Amino acid sequence: MMYLILFLMIFAVVQSEENAGSCKDMLQGFLTGQLSSVLGGYQVETMRREFKNVTDIIEKSIKELKGNVETKMRNIKSTSNGSAIYTRWGKKSCPVGAQLVLSGYVGGSHYTHTGAAVEPLCLPKNPEWGIYRDGTDGAKAYIYGAEYETNELFGKWHSLYQHDVPCSVCLVRGRSVVQMFPGRKTCDNGWKLEYHGYLMAGYHGHNAGTTYKCVDSDPESLQGSLTNNNGYLFYMVEAICGSLKCPPYVEGREFVCAVCSLEN
Repeated sequence: MMYLILFLMIFAVVQSEENAGSCKDMLQGFLTGQLSSVLGGYQVETMRREFKNVTDIIEKSIKELKGNVETKMRNIKSTSNGSAIYTRWGKKSCPVGAQLVLSGYVGGSHYTHTGAAVEPLCLPKNPEWGIYRDGTDGAKAYIYGAEYETNELFGKWHSLYQHDVPCSVCLVRGRSVVQMFPGRKTCDNGWKLEYHGYLMAGYHGHNAGTTYKCVDSDPESLQGSLTNNNGYLFYMVEAICGSLKCPPYVEGREFVCAVCSLEN
């Protein structure tokens, strides 16, 4: 008889949550009806209470397991939707909806060096070191800080002249691609604007090669960074007509830019 009861208990566990109540009622009915013919009322009541305690524990475990499975499925779905990462030049923070990965300093090669690295870097505020020897010596590459070269510009840009440039690395979830679009300050349908700004690069007469970067339209600077140390320099980018079609472009007009992410 006890084996039969155990079998019925296992059967109740594997049923759906909607049928759990009816299974319990059926088993309790079996206990009170069938066993009452051979056992006294006291023994039957005791077994009924013990059986209810066991089934309550099992139901609680099933609900917890279901909750854990649903949470893991949501995490898997979120991960499968993809993530994208980008650098926000000229800002210490990320836009709303983006997760800050790193807030740091822009660094790069010196503007006069013919062997300069082209790309600037977003350097962390808490660097770590491996094997090193202090002092500049031997055949090496160098990283300098970066400055705004905006003396001839307008408003806030003029006040940032010679200040050092911050940066932030941002993570957006549910995105497959992040792209910078020069000559635009809005994004096309299906794309989400992360930030917009002005296109900046190195001065055309300097030795070092540079790349175009989209610097935020509301730029910030690093505290106490007014000293003119030069290094990697950011200048506004203007349109030059000729092989560049004018219109739609305009001679001498500063380029805007937008950084957009593709929504999944």
